Amino acid sequence: MDTKNKPLSGTLVIDFSQYLSAPSASLRLADLGARVIKIEQPEKGDLSRELIFSNLTVNRQSTMFMAVNRNKQGYVANLKINEERRKVYKLIERADVVIHNFRPGVAERLGIDYETIKGINSKIIYAELSGYGKEGVWKDKPGLDLLIQSISGLTQLNGNDGAGPVPIGLAVVDILSGAHLCQGILACLYRKITTGEGGRVEVSMLESALEYQFESITAFFRDGGEPTIRPKNNSAHAYLGAPYGIYPTLNGFIALAMGQIPHLGELLGCDALLPYTKVDEWFTKRDEIKDILGQHLSSKNTADWLAVLEPADIWCAEVMDWKTLFDTEAFKILEMIQEVNMGDGFSYNTTRCPISINDEFLTSEKGCAELGEDNQEIQVEFTL
Repeated sequence: MDTKNKPLSGTLVIDFSQYLSAPSASLRLADLGARVIKIEQPEKGDLSRELIFSNLTVNRQSTMFMAVNRNKQGYVANLKINEERRKVYKLIERADVVIHNFRPGVAERLGIDYETIKGINSKIIYAELSGYGKEGVWKDKPGLDLLIQSISGLTQLNGNDGAGPVPIGLAVVDILSGAHLCQGILACLYRKITTGEGGRVEVSMLESALEYQFESITAFFRDGGEPTIRPKNNSAHAYLGAPYGIYPTLNGFIALAMGQIPHLGELLGCDALLPYTKVDEWFTKRDEIKDILGQHLSSKNTADWLAVLEPADIWCAEVMDWKTLFDTEAFKILEMIQEVNMGDGFSYNTTRCPISINDEFLTSEKGCAELGEDNQEIQVEFTL
């Protein structure tokens, strides 16, 4: 889709954020058509430039930085120097949105706190993302994904009973909190269009992690505060009964979601499942049911079981790795991988925005910017 036809075309975002959480919000705004100018400190820039994934750099960049900062312009400014901060203020005068994810107190020291920015641009949408909120005894703790997964109870939901805390193997809280920040920004942009009023959007990673668990937390209160008990085997959800889980087959793994246990027994030719006719047993006896299922499913290949279960409308799937998935026709038709280009001509593959509008994917050709790559262009355009 051409940038001029995207929903946020004409929207200017000044982005001070670093690492993954808030930058994922500005990435989504950029994909939706906003112009995002990423402000970085001299020399080092966004500290995620040096956060290396899998011991791998590409074109001298961290792959995480490349993934989350594509489709943005790069501007370097030392906010501790009055003249450079004044130039940034001139950008903010023209902006619709300002984003940062500094710890409490840092924005004030840099002169980009809400009251200061609102004095420069009264209609600004000021969006800030923190680890634990700006109040309370935890406000100065580091807002790191793994730490917040651990504090929030999220690590108690994964893996089998007895395995200890198991974190999700992605920076899921970073990405969730970025999505929540983006939602708040979009809501305020709509209000700005309809009323002319700006606003302040605040999201903490801890609150995002807690809201992510709304089903389980609601069950916790309904249970009278009973502790979370994970299945002893084939776990996929601590609060769901059998057959919900992942099971080994003769040549791989199969995921089973919902299904009536006796019906599964008939389809699979597993007579040992037929006596479990009571729905409450599928939870209270889920460990023994899963043990029976696991042993039975290991006798044939995944494709053999899918050929039986899928025609019967049982919710199931082969467990795939990326290579297997990427070779499927179902994946190829999505066109989820796009090629983007850096200013020096280097190109790389990454995911596209998952949203389509009017049957068009929201793609972009611009990769991540080198540190300060767009300083000259921006200074001329905005007369800085």
